[in-house]
Amino acid sequence: MVESNKIKRLREKLGLSQEKLARLADVSNNTIINIEAGKQQNPTVDTIKKIAKALNVPIEDLIK
Repeated sequence: MVESNKIKRLREKLGLSQEKLARLADVSNNTIINIEAGKQQNPTVDTIKKIAKALNVPIEDLIK
């Protein structure tokens, strides 16, 4: 399961909008919105990898 609050905190710490993170991670803006809102608790491993790379953190930091 993904830590939605951690993704949001890291994104905000980097000064990224949800839209900018979505572009950097090459995922849809709705994906980021839904993950951060806790509506999508089990995104694919590929999606988590892309978000982790965009946030410059290990994938383990984003998983509960």
